[in-house]
Amino acid sequence: MAYDEALADRIRDQLGPTKNVAEIKMFGGLCFTVNGNMACGVMKDGLLVRVTDDQFDKLLHEPGARTFDIMPGRTPKGFIVVDAKAVSTKPNLKKWVARGVAVASAMPPKKKKK
Repeated sequence: MAYDEALADRIRDQLGPTKNVAEIKMFGGLCFTVNGNMACGVMKDGLLVRVTDDQFDKLLHEPGARTFDIMPGRTPKGFIVVDAKAVSTKPNLKKWVARGVAVASAMPPKKKKK
């Protein structure tokens, strides 16, 4: 499953000054972590964003937002997919990426695996 390289580059631009960012290929896409915690990523042509459980239902009402259905019957509450059209502008992408970075940054850093 391919992912949108242009969107990945736009995310990299948004993450530019963020410390301790890494890229990991997973779920057939590309994920960006902060301190080892997933913040956001690219799934096909959409943006995958980590959100807090208490904001999950509210953020699903944002334009282009939908649940992340990883497998039939498995919808993790901490992640939202935002359609490409909804993050086509720099301000919209910045808003969503910042949400994911804030959540990941607030989590305890993960220890690196050997």
